[in-house]
Amino acid sequence: MTEPGPRTAEPVTDTGRISAARRTSLLVTLVLGGLSALPPLSMDMYLPALPEVTDSLHSPAATVQLTLTACLMGMALGQLVVGPMSDKWGRRRPLLAGMVIYVLATAVCAVAPTAELLIAFRLIQGLAGAAGIVIARAVVRDLYDGVAMARFFSTLMLVSGVAPVIAPVIGGQVLRLTDWRGVFVVLTVVGILLTLVVWRRLDETLPPGRRQTGGLGEALRTMRGLLADRVFTGYMLSGGFAFAALFAYISASPFVVQDIYGASPQTFSLLFGVNSIGLVLVGQINGKVLVGRVSLDKALAAGLAVVTLASVALLLMTAGVFGKAGLLPIATGLFVLMSAMGLTLPNTNAQALMRSRDAAGSASALLGTSTFLLGAIASPLVGIAGSQTAVPMAVVQVVCAGAALGCFLGLCRPFAGR
Repeated sequence: MTEPGPRTAEPVTDTGRISAARRTSLLVTLVLGGLSALPPLSMDMYLPALPEVTDSLHSPAATVQLTLTACLMGMALGQLVVGPMSDKWGRRRPLLAGMVIYVLATAVCAVAPTAELLIAFRLIQGLAGAAGIVIARAVVRDLYDGVAMARFFSTLMLVSGVAPVIAPVIGGQVLRLTDWRGVFVVLTVVGILLTLVVWRRLDETLPPGRRQTGGLGEALRTMRGLLADRVFTGYMLSGGFAFAALFAYISASPFVVQDIYGASPQTFSLLFGVNSIGLVLVGQINGKVLVGRVSLDKALAAGLAVVTLASVALLLMTAGVFGKAGLLPIATGLFVLMSAMGLTLPNTNAQALMRSRDAAGSASALLGTSTFLLGAIASPLVGIAGSQTAVPMAVVQVVCAGAALGCFLGLCRPFAGR
C-alpha cells in the first residue's frame, strides 16, 4: 500500500461557489430584496411630490403623470434587454452596469429643468432599474431549485414587499425637509449604496459553462422556446393575471376607499398597510409552513381559488346584490384578495423558473415584462366608469382572477400527472 502524497488545495468549483453563496443566504436575501425594492421605491416615493412637480416645472398634471408612465414602461421593456444579457455575460456585469446607469439617470432627474427632460430620464431610470428586478430572480434560480427556491421567493417577499408600503411615507417625510428634487437625491444615494454592496458582496452566480453563447438571434430563439413551453407560459400568464388583479386594487383603492366609502387619507393608509402586511405574512406562511409539506401546485391552486372567490364577492358587494355595502366588508374582501397573493406570486415564479435552468435571465425577463404589461393594461380600466363606483375595479379583478385560474388549469394542467 503506497503512502499518500502531499495534499494539494482543491480547486474552487462552480458548485463550491454556489454553495458558498447559499451559506450567506441572509446577506443574499437582503441584497436581492434591495434590488427588487428599488423600482417600487423609485415609483412610490415620488407620488406625494406630483403636485409640487406640476407647479415647479409649470407643466400640466397630465404631462407630469407621464413621468410615472415612462418609468413603468422602462421597467417593463428593460427586463427584456437585461435578462438575455445576463444569460450571456453573467449576472454581475449587467447588474452593475444597470445600477451605475440608474444612479446617473436619477441624479439627472434631481436637476431636470423641464418636464420633458424629466420624462426622458425617468424612462432611462426605469430601463436601468429593471436590471435589479430581472437579475434578482435569475440569481435565485442560479442558487436554488424546487422547494428551496419557492421558500426563498417567499422570504424575498418579506423584504421587497415592505417597499411599496413605506415608500410614500418616506417620500412624504423627505418633502417635509426639502422639495421634490430631494426625493431623487435620496434615491441617488440609495442607488449608490446598493451598487457598492452589489460590487463588494454579491458574487457571480452563473458559471461560464452555463452561459448562452449566441447573440440577439439566440436570445430571441430562447424566448420563443420558453413561450412554446405550454407549462412555462401557463405559469407566466397565471402570475401576470394575478398581479393584474392586484394592480387593479392598487390603482383604484385610493378612489374606492376615500371617495366612495368616505374614509380619510389616514384610514386609507392604515388599510393599505394592513393589506400589505397580510400579503407578506401569507407569503411567510407559504415559505415556512406549506412549502415542503404541500406541493407548490396545490398551494398555488388554493391561492388562485381564494383570489377568484374574493374578487367575485367584491363584485357582488359593489354591485349592491346584498344591499349597500359599507367600508368594512369591502376592506375585508380586499384584504383577503391581497393576502392570497402571498400564495400565488412566489409559487408562479418558482414553478416557471424551474422549467428554465439554462435560461433563467430570459425566463425572468418574460415573467417580469408580462407582469408589468398586464398590470399596466388593467390599471386604466378600473376608472372607466368614473370615480363614483367600485364596480369596474371588481369586474377587472374577476376577469383577471378567472384568467389566471383558467391559464393555470388549462395550460399547466397541474393535476394531470405531468
